[in-house]
Amino acid sequence: MKAVKAGSLALSLVTFVLIALGCVMTAPVVPPPALVQSYQAPLDIDHDETQLGAKVGKSSTSNVLGLVSWGDGSTRAAARNGGITTIRTADYEFVSYLGIYSKYTTLVHGD
Repeated sequence: MKAVKAGSLALSLVTFVLIALGCVMTAPVVPPPALVQSYQAPLDIDHDETQLGAKVGKSSTSNVLGLVSWGDGSTRAAARNGGITTIRTADYEFVSYLGIYSKYTTLVHGD
């Protein structure tokens, strides 16, 4: 009986840790959540003498009802879409409407 309780406790602890890690492993700046969201924030935090560059590239992914997602939101796709070969800095935009529709956009600045 004690072994079952110990196993259950261990499973609960592992589950809690995994959930907590999922909440921690995000972009460097994450504005507080809300039912309707629209914000921009940096993807990187190294701003020491950052140069933006002359070009901006965007790529995005979209989601409906948490059931269907599509798109390529990678920095590589954003650079390709902006004709950028040297990325100087990266930001992101996030829009969500009641969890029904959401869109994540990667923005890269460079040359």
